[in-house]
Amino acid sequence: MITGDMSITEVVEKYPKAADILLSYGMHCFGCMAARFENLEQGALAHGIDVPRLLKDLNEAVKN
Repeated sequence: MITGDMSITEVVEKYPKAADILLSYGMHCFGCMAARFENLEQGALAHGIDVPRLLKDLNEAVKN
């Protein structure tokens, strides 16, 4: 399960399908240095993204 406290890099490494969801939300930051230190919630908030909605979409995508 993907949670907001996971690092962006960790999410993409564990769940490669998550990259497409992040891109669809305009989060292209999984390739930048901050992605290693910033958690998913911090990154989403910095981009003005609804965190619960993002987490729901990510978890739906990776369970299939």
